[in-house]
Amino acid sequence: MEEKVSQSGLPRDIPLRVLIGLADPEGVDWGRIRALQFEGVRQHDMVKIIGSTVCGALAVQIAAASVGWLAAGLWFVALCGLYFYSHLTFKKQALWQRKSIDLRDTTIAHLFSAAAGGIWGIGFVTLALFGDQAAMMNLWSIMICLMVGSAMMLSAIPLSSLLYIGISGGAMIFGWYHVGSFQMTLGSMAITVLLLSSCLMTGRSFIYRKVAEAHLNEKSEVVSLLLKEFEDTGADWLWQTDTSRRIAHVSPRFAHALGMTPEEIDGKPFLQLVAGQSWDTGKFPPALHDLAEKLKRRDSFSNMMVPVQIRGETRWWELSASPKLDDSGVFHGFRGVGSDVTEQRESADKISHMARFDTLTSLPNRLQLTETLGKAMQNSDKWNGRCGFMMIDLDRFKAVNDTLGHPVGDRLLARVADRLRSIMTDNELCGRLGGDEFAIVIRDASDSQYTEMLGKKIIETLSRPYEVDQHTLYIGASVGTAIGPRDGRTVEMLMRSADLALYRSKDQGGGAHNQYEPKLHVHAEERRVMEIALRKALDNEEFSLNYQPVVSADTGGVMGFEALLRWTNPEFGVVSPAKFIPLAEDARLIVPIGEWVMRTACKEAMNWPSTVKVAVNVSADQLSDPNFLDMVVSALQDSQLPAQRLEIEVTESIFMREGTGATEVLDQIIALGINLSLDDFGTGYSSLGYLRKTRFTTIKVDRSFVQGAAKKVPESLAIIRAVVAMADSLGMSTTAEGAETEEEVKMIQKLGCRKIQGYYFGRPMAPHDALDLFRNFDPDAVSQDDRAA
Repeated sequence: MEEKVSQSGLPRDIPLRVLIGLADPEGVDWGRIRALQFEGVRQHDMVKIIGSTVCGALAVQIAAASVGWLAAGLWFVALCGLYFYSHLTFKKQALWQRKSIDLRDTTIAHLFSAAAGGIWGIGFVTLALFGDQAAMMNLWSIMICLMVGSAMMLSAIPLSSLLYIGISGGAMIFGWYHVGSFQMTLGSMAITVLLLSSCLMTGRSFIYRKVAEAHLNEKSEVVSLLLKEFEDTGADWLWQTDTSRRIAHVSPRFAHALGMTPEEIDGKPFLQLVAGQSWDTGKFPPALHDLAEKLKRRDSFSNMMVPVQIRGETRWWELSASPKLDDSGVFHGFRGVGSDVTEQRESADKISHMARFDTLTSLPNRLQLTETLGKAMQNSDKWNGRCGFMMIDLDRFKAVNDTLGHPVGDRLLARVADRLRSIMTDNELCGRLGGDEFAIVIRDASDSQYTEMLGKKIIETLSRPYEVDQHTLYIGASVGTAIGPRDGRTVEMLMRSADLALYRSKDQGGGAHNQYEPKLHVHAEERRVMEIALRKALDNEEFSLNYQPVVSADTGGVMGFEALLRWTNPEFGVVSPAKFIPLAEDARLIVPIGEWVMRTACKEAMNWPSTVKVAVNVSADQLSDPNFLDMVVSALQDSQLPAQRLEIEVTESIFMREGTGATEVLDQIIALGINLSLDDFGTGYSSLGYLRKTRFTTIKVDRSFVQGAAKKVPESLAIIRAVVAMADSLGMSTTAEGAETEEEVKMIQKLGCRKIQGYYFGRPMAPHDALDLFRNFDPDAVSQDDRAA
């Protein structure tokens, strides 16, 4: 255990094992502790000897009638001999005069105490064996008095007192128990325990008091040494003035701090020395004005920061002083201490700058933005005006980070900051909230057209191409604006309103500027409540799957089903997937929900013919989950569905998140024998590049092209023909989505798509309706070989 030690070598905490003398750990001068203990006992030594001798004589008179004068006399001689021998031994070894006493010397004292307790104990036990209870009661009273006295006088050496009380008390307990007096036995036991506890507490209090006195002495010595050291070698310096506030008794270090000799300083006004060139002009900094007022009013001051001109350079001094008054209260000037804290001040300024500015872009950070917005709102309330707060989020910035790395992303953020800074006026303060989010405080937003124009200008400016490390980068910006105090009477409320407006801009696809409207708060609250309900939906079994058939373009036979998730909530009713799927992705619930869909769809597919497949949609968040592949394998094993009967559908959006390693995961899915389908083909940015990266099984043509082809739109017809030809050359199948009319079906067949999906062949249906399509199919008739295939 680590001991806390003062500079004097005395401990600040006394462990019990050291207090009673059972240990002598290194690192602390415990000999001084024991010397203090013996010093506390010395003053009671003669009282103890005389008292014990008198009590011994009384004990002889009590016991002589029972054990005889000879035995009692021999016992008395042994008792007196022990006390006088111990006194002579301690005197010979000069224990009372020592400044440090080792553990062996304390052992001698403990042995003497134990022997004394043993002699008294022998006397009591002898009476119990041969005497009567009346004599025992008298001797018991004497011994109790001696034990109490020991607890008081020997408590400075707790172990000696503990041994004496313990042995004497043990003998009394044995004696009373031997004669059958159980009440006296219990009483003796209680008194013994009480005295032992009292001895420990009194001993600890004694030594703590002695150590405290030593600490006080130590502190006085330390203060004296520090003052002397300060005067000799300290980094700070002393200064004094007379009643006219002129320097007196010049300190050499004070003269060195001013870059002058003591002779040049002596007698000059203190303010003139610290004011430098401003003394002649009379234009003092505010801090020097405060210092002059303190000196004029003869007020004490502490840690006052003042700028000092020394040889044309500004330094910062920290000054403390108090007026010198004699016994009559007459003022004799000031005496104080000073130090040069220029370096510390500069460091503090740097820290303050870092606390209020973003290190990457050098724009004001969230702290400064909120402070400025608070002041703008106060001014708006005061002058019945309006202020504004804009939140800016960069569109497609994450794709830059994921594809080119964070260093390029950081340099892009710095370019964005430069562009924002270039369009700011004195009316706006632009800052960075964090990540790719920026914000602008508009001090005067009374002109609504101005804020609208500023929002459009921000989007236009930030959407221009960037050249970063030989890369041409295209990003955009979404902006949300709130006007105070109309849209919020506090900083937090106004920022929340701007955030809701920004969320609406992002929801519109980005590149938009929206003003806050009260209904946005209603939508946000609805979204929050819906998210809470969505988190409980799995446990409450509110999800279900519908299955939409995918048929052969040639025969019209069912080749598979696409599993479509449905949510029916007691409060919201049937919720559209377009509404709750994005919410599940934002709330990071799509992974557990997706696992439920995968396992449920695989189990349901085992009820269909072995030639019918099931397609399950998978999001980018699911693919980025490290346990996704294990989950898919587990779902196949639990349901016993062959891997070739499972088709996983993904959209082109997963390739916009290169950092997730989507391509590698898709390759592993194909390696397992699972089919892979690219959904909504043609609606992304570079679909051909994705086909080059990943070997898909099926390409699903988006319904917008199918509808255009049915209307004889040349572009749609050309796109479908190109997709079918490309898929055939790559060994892929094609599925046309959204076929709703006979004309669309005929056009799809004519263009060569192999599979068709749409309302014409069937809407999404419940599991039992899907099973009814195979009424003549007996799942029990499927062989084990087919199941394992």
